[in-house]
Amino acid sequence: MGQGLVLANRARSVSAGWSRSMSAVPNTKLFINGKFVESKTTDWIDLHNPATNEVVTRVPKSTQAEMQEAVASAKEAFKTWSKLSILTRQQVMFRYQDIIRKNMKEVAKSITTEQGKTLVDAEGDVLRGLQVVEHCCSVTSLQLGETLPNISKDLDTLSYRLPLGVTAGITPFNFPAMIPLWMFPVATVLGNTSVIKPSERDPGACMMLMELLNEAGCPPGVVNVIHGAHDAVNFICDHPDIKAISFVGSDQAGKYIYERGSRNGKRVQSNMGAKNHGVVMPDANKENALNQLVGAAFGAAGQRCMALSTAVFVGEAQKWLPDLVARAKALKVNAGHVPGTDFGPVISPQAKKRICDLVQSGIDEGAKCVLDGRDIQVPGYEKGNFVGATILTDVTPSMKCYKEEIFGPVLITMNVDTLDDAVELINSNPYGNGTAIFTTNGATARKFTNNIDVGQVGVNVPIPVPLPMFSFTGSRGSFLGDAHFYGKQGINFYTQVKTVTQLWRESDVTHSKAAVSMPVMQ
Repeated sequence: MGQGLVLANRARSVSAGWSRSMSAVPNTKLFINGKFVESKTTDWIDLHNPATNEVVTRVPKSTQAEMQEAVASAKEAFKTWSKLSILTRQQVMFRYQDIIRKNMKEVAKSITTEQGKTLVDAEGDVLRGLQVVEHCCSVTSLQLGETLPNISKDLDTLSYRLPLGVTAGITPFNFPAMIPLWMFPVATVLGNTSVIKPSERDPGACMMLMELLNEAGCPPGVVNVIHGAHDAVNFICDHPDIKAISFVGSDQAGKYIYERGSRNGKRVQSNMGAKNHGVVMPDANKENALNQLVGAAFGAAGQRCMALSTAVFVGEAQKWLPDLVARAKALKVNAGHVPGTDFGPVISPQAKKRICDLVQSGIDEGAKCVLDGRDIQVPGYEKGNFVGATILTDVTPSMKCYKEEIFGPVLITMNVDTLDDAVELINSNPYGNGTAIFTTNGATARKFTNNIDVGQVGVNVPIPVPLPMFSFTGSRGSFLGDAHFYGKQGINFYTQVKTVTQLWRESDVTHSKAAVSMPVMQ
């Protein structure tokens, strides 16, 4: 039975409430040279279901030899994969997107078991990654170069895009399918090979994606998966055969990887923290704005880098706060597989404690907690990492709960008098991942989008993550690097341009005609 099917069966058994002894807990395997491999490590990480805190698998900290083997496999595969025709690589992506679509529900079950999000949200996780794979099927247009013939007499210049070699991806826990699919499909369809280190907190979805990749006919070694924590990250940053690193995660890790990887001469794209604001104008469609705010703040238990974690009410809109609280209070918190659940647990007991501590810091500094979900109890899942919807009001920019990314189901609210005040507040924040404005006035929306210094802006769209024909363009403190993820910028990141200037003098053309007489040997 393949690794992916093992994980799918595990997802079903745990979500059904079955208890397992430690001796029955399976090990997560490595994926090297097209095969699922049992690690020889003696150092393992227990992975807990966030809803029950039962151990569902043990994740290896890959040994140095195993990580070396993964890179060596990718390096060897690059020799042939990069030389295949672009049509051959395109065909792999055609098959891959079809296979992922057919197996979305199984991958989603694994995500719910290991990460905690609802099954519906987990399917959305897979779908947003699948859309990147679908866009990769356009590689025959995306990888086009440029040419300018006769730039000077008899002189032509042309450029074309070539793969870099072995690339690497380091992914976070909050989108265990989508983020890997931002990385290795784009890298590989362009002719690179890849080594992925999924989050040690929920690698199951990535491993299932590897089984599906095999089914799509991707050659061995083109994508490899290692596991671990700090040592694996350092290995990726330091290995001389890895040419580029893609990272999504926390500020601390992102800055470290960018600096260490860049110091070693690698290309690095690093998506990091966020503090996303949703501006609510008095002329907004009230029902739509409040529903969008609640969904964007509390969906996935707030564990999204694009969550709208800060609501900025302009003028009279602050009178809508009681209605906002009522909507948030009505959300159902439960284990992700339970029908009707709006959001599930956070990833770990440590994450829950940090969230609760940041809420308390806000209260201690003068904020009001008008909805407190810190002591929520979920019947049947008393050991889970649950935090209910929480709303803090009267928050100021100096408070710790505003300065730090809470990354939980907590919405902080702030009041300002004018649109200009809202713009100034947001532009003063160091992060620039995303923002949104809710309004029915086109001029207001235009002024906001023109004046706001944030990489991704939504107008009546709470989570403005662009589809993959564009690029994910977080800015300022939310991103380090020169080229963003997927879209045209992703193509730029994973390729290098070769420019050829060639001179062929017209006077050198060989003038001849076919000889029809009998050849004479002399």
